[in-house]
Amino acid sequence: MGRLSGKRAIVTGAGSGIGRASARLFAHEGAQVVAVDRAEDAVDETAALIRKEGGTVSSVAADVSDETAVKAFVEHCIAEYGGLDVLYANAGISGGLVPLQEQTVGYWQEILAINLIGPFLAIKYASPHMIRQGHGSIICTASVAGLRANAGGTPYSASKAGVVSLVQTTANEFYGTGVRVNAICPGLIETGMTKPIFDGARARGSEDRIGQLNPLKRYGLPPEIAQAALFLASDDASYVNGQAIAVDGGLSSTHPFAGRR
Repeated sequence: MGRLSGKRAIVTGAGSGIGRASARLFAHEGAQVVAVDRAEDAVDETAALIRKEGGTVSSVAADVSDETAVKAFVEHCIAEYGGLDVLYANAGISGGLVPLQEQTVGYWQEILAINLIGPFLAIKYASPHMIRQGHGSIICTASVAGLRANAGGTPYSASKAGVVSLVQTTANEFYGTGVRVNAICPGLIETGMTKPIFDGARARGSEDRIGQLNPLKRYGLPPEIAQAALFLASDDASYVNGQAIAVDGGLSSTHPFAGRR
């Protein structure tokens, strides 16, 4: 019996990185999974991996900032598997590091749409089903950048701080319903989103310095975040609610940084 045996789960951003690792782990632990990503080929590849590993999965290509699409993939999960027990709103973008004076409203809107409006929509449409059944676990990917400065660009950090607040406020809005809402705040993880950082360091021959600012002196990998998501999705976390849990090698204990000038 897996830790998610009998549970129905949606994972967004499942085409790569943390989302793919989480979808695979959830399925391995017994969940029936709906894998969602706006990159159709990538999410289909995730689904193929899960099926090869003996898991149950369906894949959906969707933009998490599109309200109609979010409503549809929630309804798809309920129709396909008979319910919804776990929602992992993981999809996100960094937007890169654009100097503040060069940032546009459109640039902010794109980042906020995916990183903050996306989780809001997922919670909006998943929660009524969970409330009716009296239980459910909602997990959102925030970031250490949403806790303190110097871990990401301005709009990215603001969006992730918004996710932390969203989790705290909705956990309380669902008072007495049995629905839990939590966030994971990853540190520096090697994913497609952080690829430019890793590529640049490797080109400079300084790969061994990636992640040196945290006490473990290393970067993280998607399966390490997936394990945190598995805990929050499972009944092992039955008394964990309204929390933003950093999985960052200890980075957020100080958020040290090097001077820019």
